[in-house]
Amino acid sequence: MWCSRTALGRLRRIAPCTVTGFHRAMSTLPKVYVTRKVPPDGLDILRESGQVQFEMWDSDEPVPRVELLKKVKGCDGILCVLTEKIDAQLLEAAGPNLKVVSTMSVGFDHLSLDDLKKRGIRVGYTPDVLTDCVAELTVALLLATSRRLIEATHEAKTGGWGTWRTSWLCGHELANSTVGILGLGRIGVAIAERLKPFKVKKFIYTDVEQRPELANMIEAEYVSFDDMAKQSDFLAVCCALTPETHGICNWNLFSKMKKNAIFINTSRGGVVNQEDLYEALSTGLIAGAGLDVTTPEPLPTHHPLFTLKNCGKHPHVPNLYNFLLLQEHKRMIQIYLSIKKKKHWTPLTFIV
Repeated sequence: MWCSRTALGRLRRIAPCTVTGFHRAMSTLPKVYVTRKVPPDGLDILRESGQVQFEMWDSDEPVPRVELLKKVKGCDGILCVLTEKIDAQLLEAAGPNLKVVSTMSVGFDHLSLDDLKKRGIRVGYTPDVLTDCVAELTVALLLATSRRLIEATHEAKTGGWGTWRTSWLCGHELANSTVGILGLGRIGVAIAERLKPFKVKKFIYTDVEQRPELANMIEAEYVSFDDMAKQSDFLAVCCALTPETHGICNWNLFSKMKKNAIFINTSRGGVVNQEDLYEALSTGLIAGAGLDVTTPEPLPTHHPLFTLKNCGKHPHVPNLYNFLLLQEHKRMIQIYLSIKKKKHWTPLTFIV
């Protein structure tokens, strides 16, 4: 339900004679469709601004595609999350009024940037807000996997905890290790900063190009993709999902890694060939893996990866704070005000 109806009902009770004019004024406001239930503080900004009218899919579950295509019709703006595919079909359904799409995510592989650019639609995302969250989660996964905490908890619960044994559930330590980072950006740097106190011996990274400014912050050495695979005791995947990185973590990578290596992915599931990862883990080619992301999401409970004790998996955690939502909604309002005033507004967090 468009939020203007609530205000309209209130106004009917207070000043019936002004209802018609109020309704006419509200109907001219830009329309925003919010594709997922979000915390109320964020919606309050839209509501109290008086600059837009909005409708929200009031559920924690994704809006069905058929419903989404209906709801975006005639909208000026869309605030989406990473489960909504914003492609040519959706843009066609939205129509010519659509001026901006803002995604509540760091990644934007669910957006068809070429189609958006062709239509002159501005795109907003939130590149900085999750750096600390994802870095902390990556370190947590790395420690839980390398120290075999998930296995240990399972053994304690199921009666596997017997007499003390000298090498039972021994893991792999970070001290004097080499940590590789695939895709060095803000998150990669933040991960390294958190791992330094564990007495890591060396940080290495590989990327589409050398990143000396970021590398100098953590004293990381640039190496080739193959050398990173061969040298890393721990490998953290932080790269974006692109056509070039899709499936880049495959048998070619795993076959070159050390047998005691730990593989961690907190980027996107599509970066990893999961069949190859399963083979590498089940045959002892590598020691373990910790996954925050998979393909698909959620991963079916019968998936082979769930049968492995050396593969730690948990749901793709949102890691989003309320201020992220507030920034998103503020951005939407600013965009509409700029469009209305025909001003050029280009914040740094816009893609196209």
